[in-house]
Amino acid sequence: MPSLFSPIQFKDITLKNRIVMSPMCMYASQDETGKITPFHMTHYISRAVGQVGLIMVEATAVLPEGRISANDLGIWNDVHIDGLKTLNDELHSYGAKTAIQLGHAGRKAVLQSNAYAPSPLSFDETSKMPVAMEQGDINRTVLAFKEGAKRAKAAGFDIIEIHAAHGYLINQFLSPLTNIRTDRYGGSIQNRYRFLKEIIEAIKTVWNGPVFVRISANEYDEKGNTIEDILYIAKQMKSAGVDLIDCSSGGVVPAAISSYPGYQVTYSETIKNNLSISTGAVGLITSGVQAEEIIQNKRADLVFIGRALLRNPYWPKQVADELNISIPAPLSYKRGWK
Repeated sequence: MPSLFSPIQFKDITLKNRIVMSPMCMYASQDETGKITPFHMTHYISRAVGQVGLIMVEATAVLPEGRISANDLGIWNDVHIDGLKTLNDELHSYGAKTAIQLGHAGRKAVLQSNAYAPSPLSFDETSKMPVAMEQGDINRTVLAFKEGAKRAKAAGFDIIEIHAAHGYLINQFLSPLTNIRTDRYGGSIQNRYRFLKEIIEAIKTVWNGPVFVRISANEYDEKGNTIEDILYIAKQMKSAGVDLIDCSSGGVVPAAISSYPGYQVTYSETIKNNLSISTGAVGLITSGVQAEEIIQNKRADLVFIGRALLRNPYWPKQVADELNISIPAPLSYKRGWK
C-alpha cells in the first residue's frame, strides 16, 4: 500500500516521498527581468531542507507578455538559465527533485503591454480587453513553450509542468467560457484542446523527462467544461504521454467557490479511477492524516501543498511526527530532529 513517505517513480525520476511544493507565484523578481533573486533561493531551498520530495518552481513565463505580473519569473531568454541552474544545484543537494511550471497568463496578465487571449473577452470589468490571437501568435507561443522546455533542461530541472489551469492562456483555449473562436482552435472540445495538444507535442521534441499538466477540473459555471469534457482532455493527455495530471479548479471566470479541506480531491480521484493515469491532489491539504488518507486510498499519487508550506517550511517533518514516521534529518539539523 502506498504511503505519503513512500517513493514514486516517473520515467527515470524517483521522488523520495509524495509531497510536492505546489507552484505559487511569489511576485519577487526585481526590475522586471524575470530572474531568480536571493528571496527565491531562500524560499525554495528551505523547503528542500525541510524534506519536500518535489519542489515545483512557481509559474514561469515563456514570453514577457505571458507574465501574470511584472515581477514574475521568466524563462523566455537564455539569461534566465544560470539563476535557475544555481537554484536547482542547491535543491538537489538536499535530496529534492525539482520541477518548473511553464505558463502564459493570457488575458489575466496585469502589464503595460497588450494581453493576448483566444478571444477578445476580458476577465472582468476592471481588466483590459485582450487581443485575439492570430495563427502567427499561436505559433509563436507554442514555440515559446518549446524553447522554455529547452531552457528548463539546461537549468537542470527533473520535471516540467504545463500550466493549463486557473484561467490562464491554455485554460482560456480549453474553456467554452473564454474561447468563442470559429477556426480550428475553437468550437468543439477537440478543437479547444488543439492548442494544448500542440504545446505538449512541441515540448516533447526537446524534453524526454516527465511532463505534468495542471488543469482546472471544475470551472464553477454551468456553461463551462463538463466532467465529460475534462475526462476527454485528460484522456488525450494520457495518449500524448503526459505522466501526471495535477487537478485544481476555478479561475476561468469570476466565481464564488466554497472551499474546505480537500475540496478538490474528488477531481484527482475521478480522473485517476476513470483513466488509470497518475494524478495530483491540491487544495487545503493541511494535515498528515489527511494527506496519508489520500495516498493510501489511491485518490491521488501526489499531494501538492501550498499554504501549509508557506506557514511551515518543515511541514514534512511535522506530518511525519503526526504519523509517527521517522524521516532522515539534514546533517546540520540532526541535533534538533527527534
